[in-house]
Amino acid sequence: MSTATPADWQVRPAPRTAEEWIARAAAVAAVLATDAAARERAGAPPHEEVGLLKESGLVTLLGPAEHGGGGQDWTTAYRVIREIAKADGSLGQLLGYHYLWNWAARLVGTREQWEHVEAEAARNRWFFGGAVNPRDRDVVVTEDGDDLVFTGRKSFSTGSRVSDVTVLEGVLEGTDQHVFAIVPSNSAGLTFHDDWDNIGQRLTESGSVTIDGVRTPWSSAAGYVDKEFRPRVYNTLNVPTIQLVFVSFYLGIAAGALETAATYTRTRTRPWLHGGHDRAVDEPYVVDTYGDLTAKLWAVEALADAVAAEGQELHDDPDAVTEQARGDFEVRVAAVKARATDTALEIASRVFEVTGARSTTRAEGLDRFWRDIRTHTLHDPVAYKRREVGRWVLEGELPEPTWYS
Repeated sequence: MSTATPADWQVRPAPRTAEEWIARAAAVAAVLATDAAARERAGAPPHEEVGLLKESGLVTLLGPAEHGGGGQDWTTAYRVIREIAKADGSLGQLLGYHYLWNWAARLVGTREQWEHVEAEAARNRWFFGGAVNPRDRDVVVTEDGDDLVFTGRKSFSTGSRVSDVTVLEGVLEGTDQHVFAIVPSNSAGLTFHDDWDNIGQRLTESGSVTIDGVRTPWSSAAGYVDKEFRPRVYNTLNVPTIQLVFVSFYLGIAAGALETAATYTRTRTRPWLHGGHDRAVDEPYVVDTYGDLTAKLWAVEALADAVAAEGQELHDDPDAVTEQARGDFEVRVAAVKARATDTALEIASRVFEVTGARSTTRAEGLDRFWRDIRTHTLHDPVAYKRREVGRWVLEGELPEPTWYS
């Protein structure tokens, strides 16, 4: 990380409003941006950068204020993710996944469980990772007295080596019951592998993990009472919530690409020698491209904010969430996910048209925005998001809650 470190966040007044938290995120992003391209090329685990997220208090954003958390809601969290992702897509993803896994206790657990987890997470500024990849073979969970024992392997575990705690998920042996539990990331039997080697989102620590007899008390099984799961429709909001997290860092990365490109165009891009202009910023095609891409980004950001507000109404009254309300919300999420995917990919690709050939040097790192977007937008096929919207429009069909819808 750059030697241009911030003043001690601990002595600064803690943000109290959504606007102050977003401003805090922008200040953190300014620090992350100073060496983002070089850091991405180096590919080292972002321990120091995650430390900055902790020191600045951003990791506690959704935590209860009475335990030192920010006391904010998801509409603010999505905006904070966007700000961080403008500077560093990997850190935006890490923070977004952290918020989801922190909130998972509330989504799935009993009140006693989630109040305990949220209090401890806020007090200790835990950073969350997760080993939950539904495309892999299920992790097997067995009983051993008052303990559960998780055994298996997952090919992706975002946050892994930079996390304090990890969310595990598996199927209770001999049943079809899924079990979520939070364990310390340094638990015996939990081994994170350094095998994440993708073209984008290179610092998300998303390598594979071996889960070899990791033990946790039955009492930590989220949502279980006397070894019986207590389901709620609210449990199924995990997917639309994480999909909005995806939207947030997609839009943040796209905004970062535009801002970085615009700075380059203003300061370094040369006008075309046959265009008749002295400055690149006066080239009609350059002005038009920036206007076009900015308008598209603003449109999707506005839709994302509207859908986030709709989702917050469900989070505010979880016991009143119905299948219809959940389904209608998932359709809206699918729509903004599709638009964000297409728009972010277009922006991250087309900025090269208005920066010029010299902007493609590795030192500039302008390609990292496209590589980050391209890598993560393959998480689940966007065609199926458009299908959800189309089926709802034509038949009133609600998406079936799955790991991806």
